Amino acid sequence: MTNKLGVHALVFSGGTTPSEVEYIVAQTKAAGYDILEMSLHDAKNLDVAAARAALDAAGLGIVTSRGLAFEADVSSDDPEVVARGAKLLHDSLHITHQLGGTHFTGALYSALGKYGHALTAAGRANVVSTLTDLAVEAQGLGMTLGLEICNRYETNVINTAADALRLADDIGHDNVLIHLDTYHMNIEEDDLVRPVHLVGDRLGYVHIGENHRGYLGSGHLDFGAFFHALADVSYDGPITFESFSSAVVSPTLSNDLAIWRNLWNDGPALAAHSHRYLTNIIEGTRAAL
Repeated sequence: MTNKLGVHALVFSGGTTPSEVEYIVAQTKAAGYDILEMSLHDAKNLDVAAARAALDAAGLGIVTSRGLAFEADVSSDDPEVVARGAKLLHDSLHITHQLGGTHFTGALYSALGKYGHALTAAGRANVVSTLTDLAVEAQGLGMTLGLEICNRYETNVINTAADALRLADDIGHDNVLIHLDTYHMNIEEDDLVRPVHLVGDRLGYVHIGENHRGYLGSGHLDFGAFFHALADVSYDGPITFESFSSAVVSPTLSNDLAIWRNLWNDGPALAAHSHRYLTNIIEGTRAAL
């Protein structure tokens, strides 16, 4: 199996204080994962040096992710709002680099939340301009940006793989790759196969989440078809399990993502189950080739 497996930190804890990061890193390692994905929404509480030391000691890779806020939204028509969003992205990129990460992903192009209007032409132009600058900055650090495709209730910028490819084309840098998420795909795409084929070798990161974001296999998503599609395009990048429950609450992100339901109580047990599930389905898919 060539894909490195990751898990989102919110499976274990809602914040990024030193004690929480120590616990998250220990549980990620114990469950057998290669990568920890950490949201930077709580970056003000993150001790970057201590987190880097904990990750290095555990031998774990790090991927960071984030969306923006409405008061710091690079898809806004307001230049001051766009400037605040650009600074958040710049700061987050450098935190990722300091953590030892090379991949910064998420809804880097907008706030996370339901918009009351369609994206404007000026707003899209602001996204392209801001992310073009960020891509150049990331390139200088040897880093990759991911455009995570989110559903219509979380952004009005890109909702499908086709949307994301058009945006990446307009940004025009090879270090801007596409991030597919099965939870969002279930809402917006016709199926879980054609978007993978459409993105092809521009796929840089994958989130695996059930239709309700609970235990893998407890919902209705056709993960077999999805993993066969990944094999079709020879995807060998990271695959990260993402799940949310009201049992683990982030000070900001849980509200942004509307995490109201208690889908599980035991994060370490969930993580261990998901690692087994992903390992088995990847090995099964490869064996069928």
